[in-house]
Amino acid sequence: MSILSSSRFAIVVAMAAILSVAMHAQSVQRTEPKLGKLVGTVADVNGDPVPDATVILKTPKSDDRRTLVTPENGFFEFNNVEPGISYQINITAKNFADWVSPAITLEAGQFKIVTGIQLRIPTEQTTVDVHYDPVEVATEQFKSEEKQRVFGVIPNFYVAYDSDAVPLTTKRKFELALKVSVDPVTVAGIFFVAGAKQAGNSPKYGQGWGPYGERVGAVSADGFSDIVIGGAMLPSLLHQDPRYFYRGTGTTGSRIRHAVLSSFVARGDNGKWQPNYSSLGGDLASSALSNLYYPQSNRGAGLVLGNFAIGTAERIGASVAQEFLFGKFTRRGGHMQ
Repeated sequence: MSILSSSRFAIVVAMAAILSVAMHAQSVQRTEPKLGKLVGTVADVNGDPVPDATVILKTPKSDDRRTLVTPENGFFEFNNVEPGISYQINITAKNFADWVSPAITLEAGQFKIVTGIQLRIPTEQTTVDVHYDPVEVATEQFKSEEKQRVFGVIPNFYVAYDSDAVPLTTKRKFELALKVSVDPVTVAGIFFVAGAKQAGNSPKYGQGWGPYGERVGAVSADGFSDIVIGGAMLPSLLHQDPRYFYRGTGTTGSRIRHAVLSSFVARGDNGKWQPNYSSLGGDLASSALSNLYYPQSNRGAGLVLGNFAIGTAERIGASVAQEFLFGKFTRRGGHMQ
């Protein structure tokens, strides 16, 4: 082969090699699709950008994921996203609920803007555990009743203004009776009643400071025995509530009936209404005990029955007054109703 032929042969081989490489490159370019791009802006429901939000691009079928954090303008951008693959964008941000996009699949070379990204304030589910403690409720009600005073002065402890009042324990019944007995207003009332009886010479102790002192003792004994027996001892033994249950609603006639019958019908500790053996028994026992310290001229069955009738009548009058008068002027927990 001549030198010229050899040169031509070399040129042909080189051109063939170059052509082969170019065709291979073109073939590779055809088989490798162009990558896409995903962009978007993280914003809240008001349209304001959310900075420092974590944006994750992932595919459900693999662990491959790409993560970035948004700047002040909330913008994010994922380059070189492979086409034909299902992606999903997850966004988390402080003080916002997570946001998850629907499936996203790009075509070759597609530039896609992800829209509808609005982060919302998370809805918190608060569970409130309501625990009903009868002892605690009874204590609170008892404390409130201890503050009940007509015009803020006269004790009005034996009235339940809550129709669902928790029954008093035996301890509370005796505490209430003792509190009423030693209240300064009660003590002042004893001296006043004794003075009125002194004026009417009843009982027949006579006149002067000595008989007045005896009347003070008799009035004290009458009141104390009635309160302790009818308001604590018998209610504890018979499981009855010694309080008057204020109604406050309904017709005038129904409220009067309720007030009058309260002297004869009591609420049991079981919540049921039953004969008021406690109050009636307390009046009767107190009247009977007065035979021990009243003058001989005032003793006997007449004294017992008379005092019992007076005590019952006073109780009925007090209940009617509670229903229509005292309730309006009673301070409950420091406030006038």
